[in-house]
Amino acid sequence: MLLELLLTATLLAGGAHHPAPGTSAAVADALISSVNAPQEPPVVTRHSVVVGGRELPYLATAGFLPVLNDAGEPEARLFYVSYAAGRSAPDKKRPLIIFLNGGPGAASVWLHLGAAGPRRVRMLADGALPPPPYKLVDNHSSWLELGDLLFIDPVGTGYSRAVKGELAPKFSTQQGDLDSLTRFIRLYLTRTQRWSSPLFLVGESYGGFRSAGLSEALLEHGIALNGVLLISPVLNFQTVSFDNGNDLPYTLFLPSYTATAWYHGKLGPELQGDLVKSLAAAEEWAGTEYLTALAKGDQLTATQRSGVAAKLAAFTGLDQSFVDNRNLRIDSRSFVRELLRERRQTIGFMDSRFTASNLEPSAPHGFDPTVATIRPPYTATFNDYVRSELGFFSDLEYFTLGGGIGRWEYEARNSYADTSDNLRNALSKNPHMNVFIASGLFDLATPHFAVDYSRSHLGLTSPLLRNITTRRYRAGHMMYLDEGCLEKLKKDVAEFIETSVR
Repeated sequence: MLLELLLTATLLAGGAHHPAPGTSAAVADALISSVNAPQEPPVVTRHSVVVGGRELPYLATAGFLPVLNDAGEPEARLFYVSYAAGRSAPDKKRPLIIFLNGGPGAASVWLHLGAAGPRRVRMLADGALPPPPYKLVDNHSSWLELGDLLFIDPVGTGYSRAVKGELAPKFSTQQGDLDSLTRFIRLYLTRTQRWSSPLFLVGESYGGFRSAGLSEALLEHGIALNGVLLISPVLNFQTVSFDNGNDLPYTLFLPSYTATAWYHGKLGPELQGDLVKSLAAAEEWAGTEYLTALAKGDQLTATQRSGVAAKLAAFTGLDQSFVDNRNLRIDSRSFVRELLRERRQTIGFMDSRFTASNLEPSAPHGFDPTVATIRPPYTATFNDYVRSELGFFSDLEYFTLGGGIGRWEYEARNSYADTSDNLRNALSKNPHMNVFIASGLFDLATPHFAVDYSRSHLGLTSPLLRNITTRRYRAGHMMYLDEGCLEKLKKDVAEFIETSVR
């Protein structure tokens, strides 16, 4: 059962962070009523932040909206946080940028307090874990400069819950998830009167999978997007599923193994120098000779097999005997525990730059050092931020990464879930929609070469292919953890949004 909020609607006189004078109570009340379910208004506060060298005042809103079925009955409540630039009601001409994270059990806190929101978690410069207690700082690379921001927590993440326990499984499905988010976005546009705003949808990881699906689902409800931004996305699960009979991921992960081995100094002299050249060589070999060798299977001769094993070892930094014993197929779980075995270290899946002590070298699996790096600071800072700065209180646990959903049911064709068809259909139906794809070179969750493969197999015409922009970053799955990549991502997104609003 869903606990009720402890706090009813209130406009905090100054806001907890950088109060920006000038917002009248009447304007604030109008803003509240425009997004308010009558029985439970959201909380609106006033703030300012310096972005791009200038002060940017804004209104922050935190609250719930219902997911209504076709009969108008609420089946779930989704928690959201939104930011509107200015000291008064939102400017409807500004772009509205909508954010979804992945998991599928991840809340929007990662993009919210990591990349785009006006406040961000202070990590070390390369994104590594700082010592506690953790702190928030102003995000001088906030996307609020580019448009108003809406961060949504799907059912089972953050504070979002089904209104009845028996309804929860309905939302733990690929289609139920997409349907609930479609209904939420439609209602949000209606309540806030943003139907005439330029619209952008941002999805990270499984959020990219969601966003590709939503690009067509929203269109079928009359909501056309100016752009879809996919941050370290997965579109086709065949590209990342290490299953018997599915050799595709072994080739698509290889360049990321090369980048990781390069970062940790595990490549030979001929590959350890220039990462760009080494990646190009790895991608060329993975898509040709290696792919052909895996397709031959047991028909490889001993000489051919030995040659492939030698090259695979060279591109991965692993021992040739290890590669050969794995039948020339290295899954990511084996790679992260083997690469630095002699140092008794394991590396991260989501960011292979990060390491942790490997206390059980004989164990087949272990924890992800990336998750260990990000979960404590993001969980702690959000729980403080939502109360002390946004003025929103709840006794519910805020599920940042897992814990709120059960078994997830995919809508799979030939055993693999895939929303790339939805993205292709949306581009065909709405040729004015642009797509931005950002990938991290040290990402072993959704590798850049796998994303490239999905993009290259959309089956688009040449004019539609020109709608797609891709960028790579020298960081991991959450490239914005790295301060340099945070700034570069903001710059690239700014250029994308500017060209997508005509």
